[in-house]
Amino acid sequence: MKYLKINTEETADLEALKNAILQMKGIESIEIIDEENPESELKKAFAKTKEQFKKGDYETLVNDIFDILTKK
Repeated sequence: MKYLKINTEETADLEALKNAILQMKGIESIEIIDEENPESELKKAFAKTKEQFKKGDYETLVNDIFDILTKK
């Protein structure tokens, strides 16, 4: 797998850019990463998962992951 890094200005319409690139042949997925916060929300949720598993807090764990996966 190869990656393409695109640097944008603050005023860039990232959703429009994402939609345009997704229409190209061979594009599997796109993840928008903020330089100030380089980890994706999903990665953060899985990092938090370890602590939730240790505490037995399965309901919160499932809810957190579900919220992230269904965000638009």
